[in-house]
Amino acid sequence: MEIIVPGIVYLVGAGPGDPELLTLKALRLIKNCDALVHDALIPDEIIQEARKSTEIFHVGKRAGKCSVPQVEINTLILKLAKEGKKVVRLKGGDPFVFSRGGEEVSFLEKNGVSVEIVPGITSGIAAPTYFGIPLTHRDAASSVTFVTGHEHFDKEKKSVNWRSLAESS
Repeated sequence: MEIIVPGIVYLVGAGPGDPELLTLKALRLIKNCDALVHDALIPDEIIQEARKSTEIFHVGKRAGKCSVPQVEINTLILKLAKEGKKVVRLKGGDPFVFSRGGEEVSFLEKNGVSVEIVPGITSGIAAPTYFGIPLTHRDAASSVTFVTGHEHFDKEKKSVNWRSLAESS
């Protein structure tokens, strides 16, 4: 079993909201971190797994509600890591699916902080599975496509071709 290392940020996927779908690695990191920076969709049962001495920071985003800007989240995680703390950045689902995990990793690495990524189960897979809906099936569904609901507002060229997606089978 590997040890949680101070000064490294662990970017951890918490899964789709069912605490029983949290990975064992994610649970071990949560139980041993000094600082837990978490999103809005993380169930309380998961947050309560942290030690009493763990500093907990809620930085969740919800559409249409006041939230912590991404630049402030980045700055907070960097500060905690530079203080030599064992930092877990806990994100709903998987940190690289419908998340800003890639942006956070880029920011931290540019500022000299190592990051370890711990995958989580995305709701895009978990929800249909819970209802017995196969996302791929040899007879009925040959592919799965995940598409972000919105691209960055100041992106010069949008990359989602909605017409092509609608016409795919």
